[in-house]
Amino acid sequence: MTARPTKARRIRGRGARRLLALPLLAAVLTGCGIRATEVPTDFGAAPSRVPCSLSEPDLSAQTSRGVPVQVFLLCGSSLVTVDRAVRVPDGTADARRRVIVAQGLLDQLAQSPSPSEKDAGYTTYVHGGMSVGGPRLGDPEDTLRLSTAPDRLTAYALAQIVCTLSDSAAAEGDGSVILGGPGREPLRRYECTDDVRARPGTAEPPSSEVTAG
Repeated sequence: MTARPTKARRIRGRGARRLLALPLLAAVLTGCGIRATEVPTDFGAAPSRVPCSLSEPDLSAQTSRGVPVQVFLLCGSSLVTVDRAVRVPDGTADARRRVIVAQGLLDQLAQSPSPSEKDAGYTTYVHGGMSVGGPRLGDPEDTLRLSTAPDRLTAYALAQIVCTLSDSAAAEGDGSVILGGPGREPLRRYECTDDVRARPGTAEPPSSEVTAG
């Protein structure tokens, strides 16, 4: 006489059959074009803003505040341009216009980034209160003299100033700018290169001494 399975054995048998049925069910769903889902994985909240990414500027608003210009701010480990505006009186002579634009650019660099720029990771190392003047007697006509000698600026501040001025109407448009300080130190022509824009803290703007005359 065959012994009848106990209740515990019947429960274990039904559990085993259910486990065997799961792979078959997954295969049927896949064959019908329905993919079996897995337990969701929590990767955290999505970032609210892409670093160094700003919304499109309002060009009409920029124009109403003055001549549209661009300045270089630090974002992450590199220099990135942002739009600004500088006021220049109509009819200003070219020599004076160059100095006005240069001063306006320095002032813009020294301003704290806007809330949206801060959220995107922008910052500046240029301090306020710096002024700029034109050439002295014997300087090349496109010379800009800063109230703080260039060699006394931090690496980041010098890179910001060189790249901003050399890319503006304050310079000759060849990607370089002649800078001097308030003293008698030699003038130097600085260049803004790809290396400087990519690594402003370690790649010093290339420069060469300029002979006055």
